[in-house]
Amino acid sequence: MSTRPAAERSAPLRPALVLVGILLIATNLRAAITTLGPLLSLVQTDQGLSSVAASVLVSVPLIAFACCSPIAPKVAAKLGLERALGAAVLLLAVGILLRSTPPQVLLWTGTVLLGVAIAILNVLLPALVKRDFPARIGPITGTYTAVQSGVAAIAAGVAVPLAGQQAGGWRVSLGVWAGLALVALGVFLPQLRRSAAAPVLSPTTAAARPWRNALAWQVTVFMGLQSLAFYVLVTWLSSIEHAAGISSVTAGFHQLLFNLSGLVGSLACSALLHRLPDQRAVEIAGSVLLTSALTGLLVAPQVAVAWAVLAGLAGGITLALALSLFGLRTKNYSDAGALSGMAQSAGYTLAALGPIAIGAVHDAASSWTPALGVLIGLAVVQTVFGALASRSKTI
Repeated sequence: MSTRPAAERSAPLRPALVLVGILLIATNLRAAITTLGPLLSLVQTDQGLSSVAASVLVSVPLIAFACCSPIAPKVAAKLGLERALGAAVLLLAVGILLRSTPPQVLLWTGTVLLGVAIAILNVLLPALVKRDFPARIGPITGTYTAVQSGVAAIAAGVAVPLAGQQAGGWRVSLGVWAGLALVALGVFLPQLRRSAAAPVLSPTTAAARPWRNALAWQVTVFMGLQSLAFYVLVTWLSSIEHAAGISSVTAGFHQLLFNLSGLVGSLACSALLHRLPDQRAVEIAGSVLLTSALTGLLVAPQVAVAWAVLAGLAGGITLALALSLFGLRTKNYSDAGALSGMAQSAGYTLAALGPIAIGAVHDAASSWTPALGVLIGLAVVQTVFGALASRSKTI
């Protein structure tokens, strides 16, 4: 039992400081992942990786998300919510640094560690928002989702310039983001003094309850399908455009627009969620935008810039909504943590498998048409499950 005075353990912090800590943690949720893609060819050449090995390296964080999301609430139950978040941010900084350090085994070790860290952060941030901002779940979640999308886009854009022309410059470009994690940890440190008496997931039944609930499965399917669509487009959008005769430079610009549009979509979702009696209108709008973008890529790929923007808006809206649903569909932050762990585990399993499956469909048909048809069908399913998950109900 702690010997610290109760007043110190439970001393409230200013909401503004808590919010800044949340936003700074959010800046780290994608940057370490999006920086690798633009540098992958440099890493391959320098480390002698095969194409298969490089693909696995890119997929490692998603696999970690799928495997570690269910255990994040248990980590928080053991350490306390703030301490679990602080430990995860520190682990993220360590993972980024190890990934940037010789020998090659540390490249893989660091990538695994940063994937584990981000998985824990992904799951526990919605629980923190549910506990500390119960009346502002939509706006706060939309704002931190926009922040993570914006920083991710910037990180991807500056990755190659930061690497420069020198041998091994990719290590500097990847490693510099450890500094951002340390800044977030520094600002979050005052929150580690808060009481850890109420765990995110205390009784075993709280962990099991979402897995037996139809509404929880509706949230989970929605989370999974919107994640699958995002990561498929991150992986294959440029290839789809290349097949339509669009240059690599133009396709790269469209990828930037896709990421930036996600930021706008997240902010739009943030502004709307708390103004509506439920979230069905927002969900349908986001899913219809996605369906329209995918259909546009199928029938009119020559105007791919429009479809990239629409798909980015859809991704921002649906991600912010999916993360908000963890708090909106639960009665307390313990259940929010449990639902977050369940939905993100299944969601990122789909996200990891999606690009592989869609790539396999393309290879089998030697065309993107069947693959886009599959994605359009999944977007329709997403619309249905998202509408069910967006009703004003709780688990």
